[in-house]
Amino acid sequence: MAALRVTDDIFERFPEAVLGIVIAHGIDNAGENAEILAQLRTEEARTRAELSGVQISEHPHIAPWREAYRAFGAKPKDHPSSIENLVRRVVKGHSLPHINTLVDAYNTISLRHVLQVGGEDLDTIVGDVLLAFAGEDEAPVVLLGEPEPRAPRRGEVIYKDDAGAICRRWNWKEADRTKLTTGTRDAFLVIEGLPPVGPDLVDRATAELADLIRSHCGGRVTTARIDRGRRTVPLL
Repeated sequence: MAALRVTDDIFERFPEAVLGIVIAHGIDNAGENAEILAQLRTEEARTRAELSGVQISEHPHIAPWREAYRAFGAKPKDHPSSIENLVRRVVKGHSLPHINTLVDAYNTISLRHVLQVGGEDLDTIVGDVLLAFAGEDEAPVVLLGEPEPRAPRRGEVIYKDDAGAICRRWNWKEADRTKLTTGTRDAFLVIEGLPPVGPDLVDRATAELADLIRSHCGGRVTTARIDRGRRTVPLL
């Protein structure tokens, strides 16, 4: 069974990074869940009301990701973090499209707490998953919505397994290969925090996401946390 590990050099550069992990097995991700969609629309409306007219890039949960991106050589203006992109879309008045129940659930939690959240289909993972700095010889990867594969740049933060990158620029855009679909039965989801976001908020958001999945997708759902004191979690 695969494990998720954050490499030591990530914690050397970002010592206060915290990852909340939700691991779900035997779930039903088919169909459209009206209750979760209603919660998502509520969070969209709240986000618009609270953040319209606010400088999104300076939000205390978003600015640290812009700094992190710059630290590993990415331009946040050209490649905004997933939470910055999500908030900007919603504040502009766009409703997030229904993709599947897991995505609706994690978008709900992401907007509620203004946190990075993403997820992958465990049955498509090859070997262990690492959060690491990209090397010089990373395999090209097809990202969601892109027609051609491109290799990660040396030094950028990526999630990867034995087959290649599954998310580039830490949390910018994920690979098509490991995306969550209506047929997903086993998955892991990650909530990420950099200061001022700390373990308490990440833990609370992780528990809320786990409860949503448990209530609406069934299966066996567990949670864990990765920080500099615990750098590896089995995806059991």
